[in-house]
Formats: sequence, C-alpha cells, structure tokens
Amino acid sequence: MVQLTIRVIPRASKPGIAGTRQGALLVRLQSPPVEGAANSELVELMAGTFGVAKRDVTLVSGEHAKLKRIALATVDRKQLDAVLRSLGIDPKDLTS
Repeated sequence: MVQLTIRVIPRASKPGIAGTRQGALLVRLQSPPVEGAANSELVELMAGTFGVAKRDVTLVSGEHAKLKRIALATVDRKQLDAVLRSLGIDPKDLTS
C-alpha cells in the first residue's frame, strides 16, 4: 500500500493528472466540490490511472480540502513510480 498527497483543482475544463505542485500530485477534476462529487471523481480517476478497483482507493484525509491524502491498497512503490513516469512525472518530485 502506498499513500499520495494530492492537490485537486475542482471545476476544471479538462480532467486528469496535470503534474506536481509543492510536492503533491496535481489533479484537475470537472466535478464541483459539493456533496462529495469531486472526491468520488478523484477516486474513480486514481483507480483508472493506477489500474486498481475503486474499493482499493481510500481517501485518508482532506475530505473537505483541496489538499488530500489517498491510499492505494494494492499498489506498491515500484508500480506507483512506473505509472508516474509513464505520465511524464518524476516520482522524486512528490513528498511521501
């Protein structure tokens, strides 16, 4: 299991992973931050990106904040680094 710090940008025109910012993975979401819509979209996006089931993605902290912490239950550090590199992101840019 690995954990990631994520900075979300809700109501973005184009959803997806947009790089890093201040040691956090920058994720753009189309959903507004209302009634958990953005959190649900984040879980779906992370599950799809890392090839895991939605039940394996847990929001650890930051439910009502732009800075969030998620846990990926069935992903190890090696797999995480490989996916980030495939997206053009240097894993060293993220704080653990």
